[in-house]
Amino acid sequence: MRILLVSQYAVPPAEPGITRHFGLARALIERGHEVTILASSFQHWTRIETMPASVGAVTSELVDGIRFVRVRTPAYHRNTIARIGNMGAFAYRALGAEVAAVLQRPDIVLGSSPPIFGALAAQRLAHRYRVPFVMEVRDLWPASLVHLGGYSRHHPVVLLIGWLERFLYRRATAIVSLLPGAESAIVKAAGMPRAVTWIPNGVDLSLLPPFEPAIDHPAPLRVMYAGAFNLANALDTVIEAAALLESEGTPSQFEFVLIGDGPEKIRLESLVAGRRLRTVAFQPSVSKTEVYRQLQAADLFVLALQPLGLYTHGISINKLYDYLALGRPIIFATNASNNPVAEAGAGISVGAGDASAMASAFRRIADMSAAERAAMGDGGRRFIQAHHDTAQLGLRLEEVLQSAVNAGHG
Repeated sequence: MRILLVSQYAVPPAEPGITRHFGLARALIERGHEVTILASSFQHWTRIETMPASVGAVTSELVDGIRFVRVRTPAYHRNTIARIGNMGAFAYRALGAEVAAVLQRPDIVLGSSPPIFGALAAQRLAHRYRVPFVMEVRDLWPASLVHLGGYSRHHPVVLLIGWLERFLYRRATAIVSLLPGAESAIVKAAGMPRAVTWIPNGVDLSLLPPFEPAIDHPAPLRVMYAGAFNLANALDTVIEAAALLESEGTPSQFEFVLIGDGPEKIRLESLVAGRRLRTVAFQPSVSKTEVYRQLQAADLFVLALQPLGLYTHGISINKLYDYLALGRPIIFATNASNNPVAEAGAGISVGAGDASAMASAFRRIADMSAAERAAMGDGGRRFIQAHHDTAQLGLRLEEVLQSAVNAGHG
């Protein structure tokens, strides 16, 4: 198959960000397929333009056998109207003549949402080429805007996105969801029966460095977070837990290293400075390959979610699978309907938003022996190898795409 994958925020491993589509594309190429990824040139995670000013509006290059086509889009720095303009510009330019000039006719088009406007562009490209359209749902929109962004359900933007959601669900030959419990929400939004295939996030095991077990050493234990600094990742909970631990005496049993960038980072840095916390440090985003190297210096990882009803449909958090693959215990604050950390026996879970419970979980980890912590880490690694190897997930996606091609375009 010749596959066109439209995903605005897709990046190769040499850049910061989520490499889900790159990993799946590699798996598909190894199965003999051709894959083109259509993405934005503006880096969502660092807010940096990656395309030199000297080149045109579209670039095309081969990265490990994957054709990466990028379109220039306007910059934005926070979740304002400028970001909406960036999303709209990507969708508009994805349909333009300059992109058409570098694309070969695909056999199928997969569009990933959010942003839903990029998925709409994918559907229109599939219509243009008269090939099947497959929609991938990474997060439920507009539900995420309501729960995380604070938008009213009656806001014009929410109503527009809701209409687009229904439109795309109805026109997709097949639907893929990262969320294990999303099928009921998708069917309800579509207003008609829809078959949904669950293909969660995973780890491209070929990108992992050789495994290095955590070194048994005296306190402090190094706690790491690596990912986006946004509303979904409740880093306030982590910082409050760190403050509780630090208040118990000096020296603290823990030091916290928070790696990444995003719209909440400046506020969080100010919060840490204002509270004069000595055990919390920030570092900038790095590429996938580099972040693996940095994370190997951790004794344990932390991840916190907001206490939202949105997660009743489940979660599939890219960085969580990276944590599990690297073989360290994880403290996870969540109220989601699924919990990979608990399934793997790879750490301690507490309620979302409960900084006191998180601090207690850290104390429990500190009281464990190095062998007990290593056993948790081993559970995580085995879980990824068994259930979230990108090569295996790529086979599942191949089945969906091949079935859609056989069924014809919608």
